[in-house]
Amino acid sequence: MRRSLRSYLAGWNRPERAAYLFIAPALAILLLFTVVPLLATLAISTMNMDVFLQVKGFIGLDHFERLLGDDRLIDAIKHTLYFAGVEVPLQIILALLTAVYLSRNTRWRKLLRSVYFVPSICSFTAIGIVASFLLDPQTGVYPAYLVNLGLPRLEFFRDPAWAMPSVIALTVWRSFGYSMIILVAGIQSIPDSYYEAAQLDGAGKARQLFSITIPMLMPSLSFCVITTTIAAMQVFDQIFVTTQGGPLNKTETIVGYIYNTGFKMAPYDLGYASAISVMLFVFIMAITLVMNRYFLRREADMA
Repeated sequence: MRRSLRSYLAGWNRPERAAYLFIAPALAILLLFTVVPLLATLAISTMNMDVFLQVKGFIGLDHFERLLGDDRLIDAIKHTLYFAGVEVPLQIILALLTAVYLSRNTRWRKLLRSVYFVPSICSFTAIGIVASFLLDPQTGVYPAYLVNLGLPRLEFFRDPAWAMPSVIALTVWRSFGYSMIILVAGIQSIPDSYYEAAQLDGAGKARQLFSITIPMLMPSLSFCVITTTIAAMQVFDQIFVTTQGGPLNKTETIVGYIYNTGFKMAPYDLGYASAISVMLFVFIMAITLVMNRYFLRREADMA
């Protein structure tokens, strides 16, 4: 018995087995805080349950059938796609152009990297509160500047036409620094010999960007695009703080509608909110798989 126990424990000294011991804590956290809640959400979506966990019965797929006729949910999906469709390209393009400029290791450019990266580690809640004060149409600094310049006083977060663009601009300003740092690291890994050869052939900066930098940067770009898209599809914090989904529900996104349905609007239908969450999970997973397959093909073609 002792020999078998010793031999069993000795087997874990092998590198291929010892690795499981190191990843066990991460797997436990992933299981506890990701897999279990996901399965629970899937189960709750088939029940008539409120936020107080009072189950009134099993209803199967009725919540998912209800999704198809929910006009407010359809509007929330449109708002989410609008946000992601504008915010993601703006963030990636701005991060790429900034990374190209800041890729050289000079003191000034290192300082700018830090300046642009700092907002990405700040809380979106705090940034949203400060932005609400600065852009307030009555007491805000920037609306007052517009009036002093002879321009109309804009109600950034209160005007249905300006609310979502204002949230998008705030999100791009806060988040592009993270993508920029990743792209800077990717650009610095590109051998200088490629650019030297391109210069000898007479290629300008724009030609070098599209023929060398972007193709060689495809793994980093794909990571930034996919992670930024996932985050954009789950946008909530900045909208909750600045507009509360208004005005006229023009900035209500899918996650915001989930929150309102399950926790804010009577009858606090947690089952229906869970069904929307499952739909969003499947939607994001499908988009991620399609994008990942596309970028893998691009990388294979450029190899």
